Amino acid sequence: MKYEGSIVDFHVHPYLTEEENLCMYKEVFSLTSQEAVLDLEKSGISHVCGSVLCKRKFDMEKGFGQLRELNRKALKIREKYPDFYTPGFHIHPGYVEESLEELSYMHEHGVNLIGELVPYMHGWREGGYTYASEELSSILDQAGKYGMIVSYHTMEEWQDEMECMIARHPNVTFVAAHPGQKAEYQKHLARLQKYENAYLDISGTGLFRYGMLAAGVRKVGAQKLLFGTDYPITNPSMYVQAVLGEHITEEDRRMIFWENAARLLNM
Repeated sequence: MKYEGSIVDFHVHPYLTEEENLCMYKEVFSLTSQEAVLDLEKSGISHVCGSVLCKRKFDMEKGFGQLRELNRKALKIREKYPDFYTPGFHIHPGYVEESLEELSYMHEHGVNLIGELVPYMHGWREGGYTYASEELSSILDQAGKYGMIVSYHTMEEWQDEMECMIARHPNVTFVAAHPGQKAEYQKHLARLQKYENAYLDISGTGLFRYGMLAAGVRKVGAQKLLFGTDYPITNPSMYVQAVLGEHITEEDRRMIFWENAARLLNM
């Protein structure tokens, strides 16, 4: 089945070098950044959003510069593909002043997407930080003044902390990443019902469960769900076809594929 409309992939991790390429099978399948763009376009995806990540272990002692470097690479990718890519950038509760400076810098450069926040990759636990930490809250206070969007990785064991973060910052739009299996997905949907500023992208685990998307549309409405893949970790064509194969209306599909992300990002 082919979709004729536009598709925004709200959740990718683009790269410039192999160190940032998160594909799990690079030994047999490795694409240049240009080939990756063609790969996504071949799947029907017309625009992508997300942050640059790196498999190199994050070292808290080396400081925020490790994340700043990834953020600058995201801006370089936007320079190469300005009509195709909306950059996301990293902040960190362990570096409040540096994160506030980064908010200002990115705001000046027309970037209003934070994340995907990935605590398990960036040493949050080692520093004693969660989504409910006061340090993160002080950063998000400023993000709310800029009208920014926060994409955050679902931490299954931080259900209360995720809700606390969303509730504390009604001026920030939060997009959870990854529906997860049914029990976790139901918790996401409950938050989407409860909080006007809460959304979910359908990348990663979950969409392969047939009926998942239709159940979410029925419970919270298609306007709360954004298309995402987690490329290059996942196969984008599978996610496009999964949405096309669900029993939802064409209007629902259009909102999930394009309209919701375009509205949030002012595209």
